[in-house]
This record gives sequence, structure tokens and C-alpha cells, in this order.
Amino acid sequence: MLKAIHGITVSHFYETYREKLLMELVTGEAGLHRLIREGSINRPALALTGFFKYFANKRIQVLGAAEMTYLKTLGQKQQIEILDTMVRRHNIPCLVLTRNFNPTHPMLAVAEERKLPIFRTPMITMNWVNLATLCIDNEFAPSTTEHATTLDIKGIGVMLRGSSGVGKSECALALIERGHSLVADDLTVIKLLDERELIASSRELNRGYMECRGIGIINIAEMFGIKSVRLDKRIDMVVSLHEWTPDVVEERTGLEENFYIILDKKLPHVELYVRPGRDIARLVEVAALTLALKRMGHDSAKEFNDRLIDYMARQSMEPSHTIKPVERDIER
Repeated sequence: MLKAIHGITVSHFYETYREKLLMELVTGEAGLHRLIREGSINRPALALTGFFKYFANKRIQVLGAAEMTYLKTLGQKQQIEILDTMVRRHNIPCLVLTRNFNPTHPMLAVAEERKLPIFRTPMITMNWVNLATLCIDNEFAPSTTEHATTLDIKGIGVMLRGSSGVGKSECALALIERGHSLVADDLTVIKLLDERELIASSRELNRGYMECRGIGIINIAEMFGIKSVRLDKRIDMVVSLHEWTPDVVEERTGLEENFYIILDKKLPHVELYVRPGRDIARLVEVAALTLALKRMGHDSAKEFNDRLIDYMARQSMEPSHTIKPVERDIER
């Protein structure tokens, strides 16, 4: 089910990323409930001059060296009027001062009166904006969940799908034994970052744990080492496991491309049929390595097909040596 984010509180953003973004709350604790309603960052250069048309007021507002220098050229009354308009009329969520700038007295007065959170950070403005954009993009990214197990197989993110009891966890366990890493078992949380990458992760509650039917819950990190668990991974392909039946038609050449769609993004899709005697874990591993080879420009199926066509073309051009002897036998 698609989950859309319409806003996060300033408090959530601060508590989640305060260490990463080196943020310190200066004033306005009473306003931490304010909502950030757009997943981006804004530097309110024109707004500080009184021009509020197209003002991105729903975003976090960042004041760097240029903005702070300009504010200090204004009188205290002008500063109060501009800042009060930004807060009262346009309802900005918060202010962030970079380079450890101290807020001006008018800024503090407006923040205390209007309950506006003001933060500061020692980071350079552009560096903070770039890092904060990644953080806020993660919060506002469209997300969904899939009943699937996801692994990192030699750098390829593979999501295993299938009906309950088909053997997803057993297959994943065999792959972990071979040195690959678990991202999520049974339920995979997926986010679309930057409108181009699908990132899989697990819910915090069951991260690193796996359910094995007949055994119960096992701790993957304790059993196989911390390298056997990943916090998140880009999804590169989807493998669907099905119960085998005699009438099933399986892919034999690998020339036909199939896709599985998640959040409007197409992913390479491989379907494998489970039956006694088949090493499904090995087949999943080979499917991941085949995709890795394709990305390096080596498509085994296409290469063999080209060789076959070339061989058939050469055979058709060679003269026949069997017709004349047969004709002689007939004449005799």
C-alpha cells in the first residue's frame, strides 16, 4: 500500500538528524510542533527584502552568511516586520542559521513571541543544505511495503517474493550461509528516493531476525556475524518463487525480459519454480550474478543467440556434398 507523507514535525526532524546535521536549538522550543510540509530546503533571500511572491514558506528556511549580513544592514524595526511577516502570514516551520551565526535581537524577539524554533549549526551553508536535502528527501519519499524477503547478493539487491510457506526464508538462510547479507525478512519497507531508486529496509522491531518454520525466530547477526545484516539496500531485481506444477512453462533461453513494478518503477523480474531437488538458493544467486554481468555489458543469452544465428548463417552458405552421390546411386 502506497504511503504518502504530507508533513513532519520540526521536533521529529531535529531529534532524528540533530547529530548528523550538527544542529543546536537556540530558542523556540514551544514551536517544535510546527509542520515541515515540503521535502526541500529554502534560502529566503528575496523574502528578506519583502518580496513574498513564490515564497517557499512550507520548507525549512536557512540563513547563511549572505542573508545574515543583509539582515544586519536593516534597522531593528525593519527586521521585526520582515521576520514577523514570514512567521505570522506565511507560517514558516523554523529557521536554521549556518556557520554558528547568533540570531539578531529582533530575530529572538519574533521567535519568542511567535514560538518559532531557531537552530544553528557550525556547518557551511551549502554543505548543510546538501546534507539536509538528503535527510528531508528520505522523510518525504513515497513508500510502500511488500510481503517479501530482501538480500544483498554480491552488491545486487534481490527481493524474494512468493506465497506464504513457499520457502523464501529457507532460501534466504541458504544465501546468508554463503556469505550474503539479509536486509529484511518477510516484510520489506520500500522507499522511492530521488524519484529513481527503490531502497529496501526492515522495520526496526524485526531487523536482523528471521522466522524459520519448524525452528522459530533466529538472530542472524549473532549466528552468522554482523556482516550478515544490512540496514538498507537498493533493490535491483525481483525473484518470485512459485510452487511447481507439471503444466508450468519455464523460461529456457533468458532472452525474454520481464519486469515487476513497484512505485511506478520497473525492476527486472525472474520467476523460479520450487520442487524437490532444485537448489533455489543457487539459482537466485546465479540470477543476481547474471544481472551484474548484464550491467557490465555481458548478456549471456544474447551472446549465445548471436553465435547461433551466425552459425546458422554460415551453414546455409556452405555447398551441399551429399546430393551428387545420391544422384549417382539413382542413375545406377
